[in-house]
Amino acid sequence: MCGICGILSFNHNEVQESVLIQMRDEMRHRGPDAEGIFINKSKKVGFGFRRLAIIDLSPAANQPMCNQDQTIWIVFNGEIYNHLEVRKELEKLGYKYKTRSDTETIIYAYEEFGIDFIHKLNGMFAIAIWDERKKLFIAYRDRIGKKPFYYTFQNGQFVFASEIKSIFRHPTIRKELNLNALSNYLTFLIPPSPETMFDGIKKLPAGHRLILNENGEIKIEEYYDVLNSENEKLETNENVIKENIVRLLRQSIKDRMISDVPFGVFLSGGIDSSTNVALMTELMDRPVDTFSIGYKDFKEHNEFNYARKVAEIFKTNHHEILIDAKDALDFFPNLVYHQDEPLADPVCIPLYFVSKLARENGTIVVQVGEGSDEEFAGYPWMLRELRLTKINQYLFKNFPSILNKALYSITNKLWSPEGKLLELDYIRRIKDNQEIYWGGAVNFTIEHKKKLLIKNLKNSYELVKRVYEKYKSKSNVDDPLRQMIYLEFKNRLPELLLMRVDKMAMATSVEARVPFLDYRLVEYSFKIDSKIKIKNYITKYILKKSVEGIIPNEIIYRKKQGFAAPMNYWLRNELSNFTKHYLLNSNIHKLNLFNKDFIKFLIESPLSNRYDYVQNTWNLLNLFMWYDYWFEGRLIG
Repeated sequence: MCGICGILSFNHNEVQESVLIQMRDEMRHRGPDAEGIFINKSKKVGFGFRRLAIIDLSPAANQPMCNQDQTIWIVFNGEIYNHLEVRKELEKLGYKYKTRSDTETIIYAYEEFGIDFIHKLNGMFAIAIWDERKKLFIAYRDRIGKKPFYYTFQNGQFVFASEIKSIFRHPTIRKELNLNALSNYLTFLIPPSPETMFDGIKKLPAGHRLILNENGEIKIEEYYDVLNSENEKLETNENVIKENIVRLLRQSIKDRMISDVPFGVFLSGGIDSSTNVALMTELMDRPVDTFSIGYKDFKEHNEFNYARKVAEIFKTNHHEILIDAKDALDFFPNLVYHQDEPLADPVCIPLYFVSKLARENGTIVVQVGEGSDEEFAGYPWMLRELRLTKINQYLFKNFPSILNKALYSITNKLWSPEGKLLELDYIRRIKDNQEIYWGGAVNFTIEHKKKLLIKNLKNSYELVKRVYEKYKSKSNVDDPLRQMIYLEFKNRLPELLLMRVDKMAMATSVEARVPFLDYRLVEYSFKIDSKIKIKNYITKYILKKSVEGIIPNEIIYRKKQGFAAPMNYWLRNELSNFTKHYLLNSNIHKLNLFNKDFIKFLIESPLSNRYDYVQNTWNLLNLFMWYDYWFEGRLIG
């Protein structure tokens, strides 16, 4: 895991080493172990690199790295879990290695197989390659989107980095708010790719590559999609499915144990993290290091009892930390710094502190449970969304449009004054003949934005519509739950859930690996009939059945709690004054975008303890703090 950056100049200016160094060292937290610089002979191409040493700790494995004749250069962030297999293939073809690193394998794979070499790799990565012979730059983001790649083309220079803050160390890059992305952020808690919250700065979507030729022409291509001909024929045999899930998961966890530094597991005591611990224990001759987080004076949000039970059963070397609202408040400036663009998920807070705990105890690599709930339909709200989708499909879509419009008119008069805007927006979607399900983290809906925003901004339904259309063009399986999961893999999972893990773990110089999102397991999960993912109203049914006997049933079938910070309590108690003051006095109000009266309503409404209201409040607080930090230079007092 590392921090990468670079500049390609298409004007009369040469790449300045001093600028590359500033960009590189802005990401010191991503790579505290070593650094490097490459500038080509024409001084038109430059790469910078910060290293977190994981595999082959020797200086020989530092980057930027090149091939034998120094015509191909690379900077690479991530890990390639099957690099030894690919290495054997390349060695048979005559390639001579100087290191044990996975980086060298990427170089030779590109040299041998061309731009489609990427299909040979299994890992998480953001890769940047300069081919001096072809005068070609190529960048890749991994299949699922575990690693970020940001870029911009301004003033005749193409600039890229693992973090946006690195790009801003380039002296000619402008910093402007992207209003289109702002609208999507309010709805999805993060701007969907390729947009970021900064106008002109883009992020490469998951499963895509960027090709930049010597004329400065950019081409973005999708090289991977989870939907393919292999998973069009669904499997329904539960025994076969259970065997395949466990087999693939065991292999995935084994692959992600490749490391020359200490590794462990974030353990909540839920099914996903507990399974990670159990299967890792099978493969180790020492205790697994496990890490858990809880909340002072708020025991109902703590999962220590379950985590401790799992730690005891599998005899782990267990570590715990407790935090409170003051810890969160003190962390806010660093939160918005490390996020780069606002990620309105309060889980960022415990993720940072549990990552810090791991690092302080000497653990550099951790396995996390992200992705399992998306693959196997583990969220309780999926039942509700699926039910609403089917009601709409079989009932409201058969009504005359005039009846649906009348229904909206009636509910609008009843619910809008009360602030039941989430419920109202479902009726509006029916009226406007839109898809019911927009994602697992939809916050400010169109109905909310009518009251929140003074100016009209971009309609966020465009993204949702585009993903559904893509699904229908690629798959003949007419399955609402499968479509919902596909939407999660195209937006919320790569841009919110995986970026919160990457940014918060890397803020503490820890590498997080995600065994449930091995692309082979993900592809297989799309072969599983949805009737087996949710069965007898049990979410995640087939995964729960698969791990029976591996972890205790008490862990498998306990009520899902989720890895969450107690924001509903903090925002109305310890952080109440700070929140109200900030939301009403942030410098963002100079832009004349937000209705302060509606913000007051959100804070003071009798419904303020509802989950959607809590998320509304945190969404705005995260945004306003981010704006003040990045555009005004500091948070307000």
